[in-house]
Amino acid sequence: MTITSHTATQALIDFVPTKSFFVGIDSDGCAMDAMDIKHQECFTPAYIKYFDLQAASTLVRQTALFVNLYSTTRGRNRWLALARLFDLLRERPEVAARGVKIPDGDELKRFIGSGLPLSDAGIAQFAAANPSEEIERCVTWGHGVNELIAWMVRGCAPFPGVREAMEAMQTDVDCMTVSATPGEALAREWGEHDLAKYVKVIAGQEMGSKAEHLRLAAKGKYEDDHILLIGDAPGDRDAAFGEGVLFYPINPGGEAASWKRFREEALPRFLAGTYRGAYQDALVTEFEALLPADPPWRTDCPTTTSKERTLR
Repeated sequence: MTITSHTATQALIDFVPTKSFFVGIDSDGCAMDAMDIKHQECFTPAYIKYFDLQAASTLVRQTALFVNLYSTTRGRNRWLALARLFDLLRERPEVAARGVKIPDGDELKRFIGSGLPLSDAGIAQFAAANPSEEIERCVTWGHGVNELIAWMVRGCAPFPGVREAMEAMQTDVDCMTVSATPGEALAREWGEHDLAKYVKVIAGQEMGSKAEHLRLAAKGKYEDDHILLIGDAPGDRDAAFGEGVLFYPINPGGEAASWKRFREEALPRFLAGTYRGAYQDALVTEFEALLPADPPWRTDCPTTTSKERTLR
């Protein structure tokens, strides 16, 4: 279990419901159309630069985008995704043929298993107590990603339908941002587009995992069927179901349609108590079909699958 500081989570612990229903809303790739630009223009170039992967840059880009956008690990915490990237790159013979050395990832996995928060502060704390070349590179990479995001990501608007859905919830629902993105970036992005006024708290990675956000802010304060997490990644589904609450998927590549369906169809069902069961199950099945578990290069499939082309 991740150890998150009491101070960081105090806003969630102290949160008092004002309505009978609670909806947590993920940010990148869900409410904000910022996920693709962050991974294509910030995370992926930083992988190549900070881990000296230039000689296999095309393969690194393909693998990174599969990990972060086009598979079951879409939306995964950056440190978990980094470990997954290392594992997949090491097993690719095309990468080895280029003489590129991929980090072992052992020290990174030690950090992941340490119980420290999977955040910039958490890995810095681990690095101070467990110095190594690998972990220092990871810390430097993390700072580099943050700098690139601050430099590159501006004006990324909410998906069509997000504002209307938020407005539709205000009468009956306490809304909260529930994200693995650093809090500084969330505050900037939600403030920039005047969405912050719709949420009670903006919870980022410093406040723990999404499951912890739900547990501290909502569990026991609302009935389980009055708690819903909106997300675009399997990890969001797992966070909701792990806490015994509801999940509404925003389908990658179909975000505007998903938000329209939420406002017109899913939200009324949620408020009426008819969301759980066959309706939710059908939405989740449709969502899961969009994100494969196995990379295309492990099969006889073309390098770019039809699903990946749809998601682009």
